[in-house]
Amino acid sequence: MKAQKLREMNDTELQQKLVDSHDDLMHFRLQMATGVVDNVRSAREIKKVVARIKTILNERSRAAQAGAGDKN
Repeated sequence: MKAQKLREMNDTELQQKLVDSHDDLMHFRLQMATGVVDNVRSAREIKKVVARIKTILNERSRAAQAGAGDKN
């Protein structure tokens, strides 16, 4: 998923997408253990999506803190 589409989501949607991505990654690891993996590249893609989501959430929280700090 592209970062632009992720940025269009609100925080609750991003949190849900993060949980879903972690579940997908866990499912992938289970498939790796049993030897039934169809696409090995999918784990890399899932990890990148998780990193993008965490980055966007971190940027938003820092912007909110900076905005709150300027008002004091």
